[in-house]
Amino acid sequence: MIKSKVAVLIPTLNNHKELEIVLKSLNEQTWKGDLEVAVVGPKNDPGEEVTKKYKATWIDDQGSRNRADACNIGIKELNCDILLFTDDDVIPPNDWVEKLVRWFEKDDVAGVGGQNWAPKTDSIFSKMVDVAFGAKYVTAGTRYGKVVKGELIEIDHNPGCNSAYLKSVLDDVNGFEKGCIGAEDVVLDHKIRSKGNKLWFDPESIMPHRRRVPPALFKQMRNYGYVRTLANSRWPDLRSWSHLAIAIFPILFFTAIISTIIGIFNQELDLLYKIPTVLGLIYISLCLVGSTLGNSPHRNPITIFGSIFMIFSAHFFYGMGVIKGLWQINFGGGAAAGLGIQLDDKIRN
Repeated sequence: MIKSKVAVLIPTLNNHKELEIVLKSLNEQTWKGDLEVAVVGPKNDPGEEVTKKYKATWIDDQGSRNRADACNIGIKELNCDILLFTDDDVIPPNDWVEKLVRWFEKDDVAGVGGQNWAPKTDSIFSKMVDVAFGAKYVTAGTRYGKVVKGELIEIDHNPGCNSAYLKSVLDDVNGFEKGCIGAEDVVLDHKIRSKGNKLWFDPESIMPHRRRVPPALFKQMRNYGYVRTLANSRWPDLRSWSHLAIAIFPILFFTAIISTIIGIFNQELDLLYKIPTVLGLIYISLCLVGSTLGNSPHRNPITIFGSIFMIFSAHFFYGMGVIKGLWQINFGGGAAAGLGIQLDDKIRN
């Protein structure tokens, strides 16, 4: 067993009921080594009382307006060798810490993470979102890939709700980018890899993570598109054609609606509705095939068909977020537009 001081850091904000589930699970870990569980949140947050109930460490986030700054405060406060990150709306398996920490016996592991899927107890709508996110062709689901269990895969980025790093590596890059809104875990991993370190993905480490469903999903995806566009502008190495191309999706959708209406009412221009109809059927087919061949454990006929709407919603609202980001970059303050604000569905006291 690795003889290292291990800590888990959980940023929280007005979510003490779900936080209690997280802390209860972390109290039941199979990891027998030195483990400190810490929660970082705002002053007078109800999560502080819950944290003390489970004898975890409460860290005042000193008025931080975003997850990045709050986590940086936690990183500075904690004295450990390996630091794990998760969120206040997950259900950590009892062997979560043990599964991630074991990989640090390898010399080339600076950080490691795993998958995150909706809990079995979540609603059918949450599982539809899960299937959408795990689709093979039309979303980011292929990042998880079809891999052999027990092996590590080198990766560019791991999810913030299921990741672990050497504390020395975090200190070397000065933690998260100060004031980074959303995409803070993407930027952190980029900084770590830029120093020549390797990050890995463990397919056996699975974190049940509650999915947001409409209308909260719409806001979440719009925020993702917005903040990732700002991050891409500030760190050009993060850019990819897919993040920019998705901005075309809302434009194509509205164009197709207008074109279809014109074509229906003017038979001489019937191609104006025939072409969008054919393209729409192709899109739906890709969604169905992608969800069917995806990696979500919640795939069944109902969730696969329901994922079509969720995939469309993700594309449309992410695209709207990209457009908003591009507008702010070019006309509203550059890539630092919105820097440091709290982009979330939660409201601070």
